[in-house]
Formats: sequence, structure tokens, C-alpha cells
Amino acid sequence: MRIGLIGNPWIPVPPPTYGGIERVVDHLARGLTAAGHEVLLAVPSDSECPVALAPGMTPAVPDEMGLTISEMSHVVRSYAAMEGMDIVHDHTLAGPLYGRRPRHLPVVTTIHGPLLPDAVNVYRAMGKDTSIIAISRDQALQAPDVQVTRVIHHGLDLSTVPVGRGDGGYACFVGRICADKGVMEAIQIAREAGYPLHIAAKMREPAELRYFRDVVEPLLGPNEEYIGEIGDREKYELMGGAVALLNPIQWHEPFGLVMIEAMATGTPVIGTPIGSAPEIVEHGSTGYLAPTEQLPAFLQLAEGLDRAACRAAVQENFSSERMVADHLDLYGEILAKDIGKQVSTLRSLDENHKKGPLAHA
Repeated sequence: MRIGLIGNPWIPVPPPTYGGIERVVDHLARGLTAAGHEVLLAVPSDSECPVALAPGMTPAVPDEMGLTISEMSHVVRSYAAMEGMDIVHDHTLAGPLYGRRPRHLPVVTTIHGPLLPDAVNVYRAMGKDTSIIAISRDQALQAPDVQVTRVIHHGLDLSTVPVGRGDGGYACFVGRICADKGVMEAIQIAREAGYPLHIAAKMREPAELRYFRDVVEPLLGPNEEYIGEIGDREKYELMGGAVALLNPIQWHEPFGLVMIEAMATGTPVIGTPIGSAPEIVEHGSTGYLAPTEQLPAFLQLAEGLDRAACRAAVQENFSSERMVADHLDLYGEILAKDIGKQVSTLRSLDENHKKGPLAHA
């Protein structure tokens, strides 16, 4: 199968630090290639994913994050390179609505963000000629009128994630500095439970900087350390040494990639049962999910959980091999339907031709 993958223009693939979408695109590109398929990746030209990169792309522009003109320029270049592909999996928001994309080319897209009212309007329009993947059942339920073709959970390449011992005597928080991610709650949970907290989080956007200055920084005491934004090696080392990952999210997060990363290192997750968390964490086995006020008591129980069970749960349910297989199954189904439509159209044209011009009189 010849598969085109289109990512965003703002962050290289794989991402040097924070970048959930880019990390998923990287795992998918590598996995599809390893499965014997021809992959063409339309991402920033400074990406280091070891697959064929689409020609004519430009370097990542992180300062233009979210700008429409930046995304559309990237989409135009991407689809210009996709001629000859059997199917395209577009991870941008604008791409599936691009009117100049080749009409014969089946396109799949993944909903990576929350289905807020404006996003629902966009994906509802996409559903007319694009297959839509949701990344959790909870995400799909947020907008039942969006035509979701398949729910496919994210996966992780376990060969890149070492297993830790969990003997560091601390809890960790990994993510982004904002109210939705629950960093303030994580500080309070760790403090009440009596554990030091190591915070590794992205803090670049103006809103993130303000939230840190106004809310998080005044809370930090001698047992809390803000490490900053870190790469994969440092992140897995941090997670692997932790008693638990604190993930007290305060919103319907579509899929918490950080949870499967922590579990892959053997570290259980202590968090709120919101969004995709109940689809990822098995309460009492790979972590504990409860309202925020109950989490300090569960953090104190985390050391009694089986770290091998955490790793095994990712291997069984959230591996990159499983994610790739699920995508290939969907791509094959879409292509089979597309071929069926073409055959039906040809038969119809042939029958009309045999009937002659009077058939249309």
C-alpha cells in the first residue's frame, strides 16, 4: 500500500520535546514502513523520522503555531506531493477541507483535539467525503453527530521505553503548564500525600507563562521542583524513577499519551476519571482513578501496585504494533469500498452504453 501521511508545519517529526500529535505521526510512519508499506511523510523538512519525506517542504515554524496561512501553505505543498498515493492520512485540521486535493484520493483524518462547538462544525463538514478517526470513545461521545468511522487508541513503540524501578521516592507530573492539565492539583495531592513532586512541563505560550507566574510558582515549596520541558530520554528516566505519575486532569482530554508512556516505564497513574483516562488506566491494577480530593490517599497506595502489570497493559493494548494494525485494517476497508464504487460506476456506464442514446431520452 502507498500511504501518504500529512503532519502539521509547526513541529518536526519526531518532536524534540513536547508534541503529542507529532509523536503519534512518527510512530505511525515507522510502524507502517516496518509492516512493508510505502510511506510518504509530508512534515517539516527538518524532521528526522527515517521514512521518505515529501519534496518541497519547509523547516518547522513553531512561532507560527496555529496560524491559518502557515497551515494552508503547508497543506498545498503536501497534497502536491501526494499524487500516486493509494490513500492519505491527514493530521491537519485544514487539509481535509482543501478543495484542490485530488478528488480520486481517499483521505482519512484523526481528531486530535477536543470536540468544541466550532470543531464539531468543521468535522461534520469533513465527514461528507473524509473518513474520521477518533482517538477515544469518550472523544467520540462528545459530539455524536460527527460521523466517526473508527475509534483507534494511540500506541507507543515499547522498544524505545526503558522500564524503571520506581525507587526515586517522588511523584512526577509531565505535560503542560495550564489549568486543564491539573498541575496545581498535582502539587496539592503530592504535598498532602507526603511525596516530593518533580514537574516536567511545557511552558512556552503566553497563557502558560502567565499561569505559571500567577498560579503555579507561588505554590512551589521545598518539596516541589519545576524541571522544565525535557526530551524523551530524560522523560522516561523521570517517569521510571517515580512512585507514580500524577495526572489529575480537569477536562475531557481526548487521549492522554503521557499515561501510556508512564505505564510503559512500569509507573502507575494516579488521576481523575475524566476523558479518556478510564479507557487507559485500570483502577486498582495500573493506577487509581478518583475525584481529586481522594487522590492523596491513592498516591500513598501506588507503591503496592505491580509495575510489571503496568508495562504489560501497554504491550497488550497500547503498542505501536496494535495501533498500526488498526490503521491498516481501516485503510484496507476504505480502499475496498472505493474500488467497489469505481466498479459499480463502470458497470453503470457500460450498461448505459449498451442501451444506446435512447436510454437517456
